Amino acid sequence: MSDKELKKSTDNEQHSYLDAFRNLEHKIEHMFSRMWHNPFHHNEESTTSFPLTLQGIPKMDIIDRDKELVVKAELPGIDKKDLDVSITNNRLFIRAKTCHEEKEEKGDYLRQETTRSEFYRSMLLPANVDDSNIKSTFKNGLLELVIPKTEDSHRKHIEIE
Repeated sequence: MSDKELKKSTDNEQHSYLDAFRNLEHKIEHMFSRMWHNPFHHNEESTTSFPLTLQGIPKMDIIDRDKELVVKAELPGIDKKDLDVSITNNRLFIRAKTCHEEKEEKGDYLRQETTRSEFYRSMLLPANVDDSNIKSTFKNGLLELVIPKTEDSHRKHIEIE
């Protein structure tokens, strides 16, 4: 077998392994999205109508700036009053609970459905932070936190000689 054929064979095997892991990741995300959306209600509609994302875990971005961290979390459908955000030992906690009621009356029939959702996310921040000077905003389901770093965690640029 020539070197080119061997390299092509090795590249194909590596690509195949990556595809297998990506497929497994999508299956696990789908399983958790179904479980966390409504763990006690199993019917065909509730198990197949979700995109392949982890519902129940807010998506977050963390941006590392020189002197601060910026955290953005997507919390669609959450009211500010239902949101609980805290920091302990450089670990950020975001939690929210919602409860929506729907009533429909048709003739003598009354139907009431209550939907409860809970979002929770915990993440260790990549730097020591000053938790006494955090700035926060929450608008249209987007939580943004600007968290100052402690002096010893500021990014220091190194000049290359």
